[in-house]
Amino acid sequence: MNHKLYLYDTEQDCIGTGSLSSAYIKQQLNAAGGADIEVHISSVGGSAFDAIAIYDMLKKYPGKVTTYVDALAASAASIIAMAGQDVVMSKYALLMIHKPMVGSGGNADELLKDVQMLNIVQSRLAQIYMDRSGLDEVTINSFINAVTWMTADQALDLGFIDRVEDYSADIINSAIIRNYTGAAPAVYQRCINKILNTNNKPNNKQTHNNMNMENKDLIEKTASVLDKMMNFFKRVVNKATITDKGTLHHTGEMEPGSEVYQDEDLSKPAPTNLYVTSSGKKVKVKEGKVEELTPGEDVEDEDDDIPTDKLKKGEVTNRIASIRAKLHAQNSLLADARAALEDANARLKKTREEVRNEIKSNFTPEGSRRSNKARSEDQPFFAPQTTLAKNAVRKAVAK
Repeated sequence: MNHKLYLYDTEQDCIGTGSLSSAYIKQQLNAAGGADIEVHISSVGGSAFDAIAIYDMLKKYPGKVTTYVDALAASAASIIAMAGQDVVMSKYALLMIHKPMVGSGGNADELLKDVQMLNIVQSRLAQIYMDRSGLDEVTINSFINAVTWMTADQALDLGFIDRVEDYSADIINSAIIRNYTGAAPAVYQRCINKILNTNNKPNNKQTHNNMNMENKDLIEKTASVLDKMMNFFKRVVNKATITDKGTLHHTGEMEPGSEVYQDEDLSKPAPTNLYVTSSGKKVKVKEGKVEELTPGEDVEDEDDDIPTDKLKKGEVTNRIASIRAKLHAQNSLLADARAALEDANARLKKTREEVRNEIKSNFTPEGSRRSNKARSEDQPFFAPQTTLAKNAVRKAVAK
């Protein structure tokens, strides 16, 4: 069972005093004795030096440290939150970082020393944030200088935390992937595993955080990609063998031990039975797998004139099964041909409509007397419109 520490502000104490001081936390860590610990934080901050001391103790602690931002980790408290091997933040919590402050007085020299000290402290605090998030120094200092408040989602996107605690059932991408690959044939699983390459571990911490974002958009994209991958592999490796009892679908060449299905999606295993192909091969299927595959005797068409009373019973049965398989093959070809013809007719019809629309075009050159543009052109702005104006123009031209 994990040992729990609570860094919750009280009316008297904040980071650096009472039960939130580095000395008290050291006692608690010694009492934990190296067991895994959970550090729960709800604090407005306090002493930056005590926060750095607590951060250092938690980083050196031999057991696993998980920090939880339960409500607020502001100022110095945000430094302690960064110490966890895993940093978890409630979906309702806030994280705040800002410039270090000091309350002092004195002459100009003393104040200048305070400024130098504050700049050094800020550089140390910035380094802790950089180590945790993977962000660069300029970005971190811009957040510090601006007094930045972050929600859980923002902190996750920026790399300050590892996950958001939302009190709901976890829905992760690996579960979606297992749903797709768990029931798929082995050939699909091998191909998908090679593409996903789940053993890769990104070196960049920010990339790692982005890759592990668990949200609905990412899950939907994952499912869509997997759908496309599955359909692609099915088109590439699926094969069909037509028999006297319908079509057997399988991956790769059919051989003993091959999985065979009665549908293209490879979801319904073929029933246990003896199947005969159009070439006379006998396929014995048991529980969706080829148990035995024998060449059989193919009966040539030129034997049609042999009286049936001269044929053995087994030969007659094999001949009937072979004919049935050929009929299935012919029907399949006819169905494909019919679909191709319908598609061609649709394309031809569409092409004719496009050609007809082009022929009906009323385009004429702009220089032509029949130009639509010339007919639709507005009258010149100086053309006389009224009878009085027209008469005035005629008189002026006559002079």
